[in-house]
Amino acid sequence: MARRKKEKKSVWRLWVDTERRVVSFHPVPDGTWELLSFQSRELFQSCIDHYTEQGYRYQ
Repeated sequence: MARRKKEKKSVWRLWVDTERRVVSFHPVPDGTWELLSFQSRELFQSCIDHYTEQGYRYQ
């Protein structure tokens, strides 16, 4: 019987500063940023689309 490899679950993360309307794809040391984590790529992309429509900039 063949052993199945453990599938590694991907997690996508965003840090958002709603005051300055900025989204970062990297950890931000400033404690005012909100961390959002997604286990679904589709939900992650939907969130990116939402912030783009709202005029957020990315770093």
